Amino acid sequence: MNWKIITWYIGVSLLLVAALMAISGIIAVFTPGDESRTPLLFSAFLTGTVGFYPLFFVRKGQNRLNFREGNSIVVGAWLLACIFGMFPYLFYGGEFTPVNAIFESVSGFTTTGASILNDIEALPRGLQFWRISTAWVGGIGIVTLFSMLTVRSVKSKLSGAEISTVAKDSFEGEKTESFANRMLATYVALTLISFFSLKLTGLSWFDAITNAMSACSTCGFCTKNTSIAFYANPAAEIVLTFTMLAAGIHFGILFLAVLNGKPRYFWRSETVRVFLSLVGLAIIIVSADLMINGGYASVGAALRDASFQVASISTTTGFATQDTTLWPPLSMATLIICSLICGCSGSTSGGIKIDRAILAAKGIHRKVALTIDPNSVRNVRIDGRVRSEDQVSDAFCYIFCYLIIMVLFAAINIAFGLDFVTGVTASIANIGNVGPGFGDVGSMSNYAAFPAILKFTGLTEMLIGRLEIFPILYLFQSVRQVERVVRIN
Repeated sequence: MNWKIITWYIGVSLLLVAALMAISGIIAVFTPGDESRTPLLFSAFLTGTVGFYPLFFVRKGQNRLNFREGNSIVVGAWLLACIFGMFPYLFYGGEFTPVNAIFESVSGFTTTGASILNDIEALPRGLQFWRISTAWVGGIGIVTLFSMLTVRSVKSKLSGAEISTVAKDSFEGEKTESFANRMLATYVALTLISFFSLKLTGLSWFDAITNAMSACSTCGFCTKNTSIAFYANPAAEIVLTFTMLAAGIHFGILFLAVLNGKPRYFWRSETVRVFLSLVGLAIIIVSADLMINGGYASVGAALRDASFQVASISTTTGFATQDTTLWPPLSMATLIICSLICGCSGSTSGGIKIDRAILAAKGIHRKVALTIDPNSVRNVRIDGRVRSEDQVSDAFCYIFCYLIIMVLFAAINIAFGLDFVTGVTASIANIGNVGPGFGDVGSMSNYAAFPAILKFTGLTEMLIGRLEIFPILYLFQSVRQVERVVRIN
């Protein structure tokens, strides 16, 4: 592997992180009494210095990247962004011990939204904005953003390494860089639409922009301790519900349907239809359960809370208007299922993704049909296109790895003292980048009381989930191959 070019591009990614720190620092400078200006501006200087180093002292090398180099850049950029992203928290102090600072940084960049903060509102505005900025950049992808500045061949390789294969399958035959451009345009447009809509509901400009950024990235970081429940604003809840659901849909489909004026693409997508149908079904189940077993006297109130929480969890956002740990068992079970499958590929949502669930379900149906009638011809089709055996196999492989990792980390959580509900749902929430679970990590709780070892395992699980497992495995395999070559030589 060409380590020089890997270092060069990781340096560029750090410059993006430094720029966001600087913007947050400027907000702090213009906010009277904001104590985060020095931590943010010093962190920006430090991160920018490290990012500039390879640009001046390391030759960029060739413009062509192979798969291993592209994958190494993606994983390396994410890891270093999370490490340098902890500096503003660490320099600020307060609740941010070293382990808490890295946990909050990873949670933001991976759009998990799990927090160690007991008093979010005590944070100064500049640090609040930095916290939300990490989520917004993490939503579209650190590498996807900075790759827009590179030449076409490199852009394609980097975007291809960060954007999952299942996301690109929906736009088979289209160039990866064009697909990435469409995703970015849709992401920015959705954020702006959400911002202006929230402003019209009466939110301040700061709350409107931060909540819009958080909703579009499906992170769920909020500037208030009680999340969206603080505002008691039904209009804002409606805007955020639609924003979260839109952010959970494939951005390429949103681009064609809305920005490109071709709504037929939206309704023709089988994946979108299944996703919205399952969300609707979950809302009906939870609403009915809240009416029957949850003590809700009004259908409107039950529907309002159910719609918001189902949209929030099924898109892995994690915003809250109610403490869902107090809800009836059926509602809790429904939300847990939502946090496993989650939104569509090509969105900012985490989890297994509805695309893989559909592929796996149709693969099982095909297997059963061929067993009964071996001479029949059965193809797996989604949106009218035949999916290859490799695509179906990849879906099964990913789901298997996902569940194994989830169970493993759940066992670690329980082994280190968490109760069963908290341990299992925390693992589901971390690998799915959901944020809240149940028990001690419910929608109105946080991860502050976790021991340091479980915060480290939790942030590890967040990274694995955000990078969708395989890039980590590819990197390990690449390192092993390098070790073999070294031994031979």
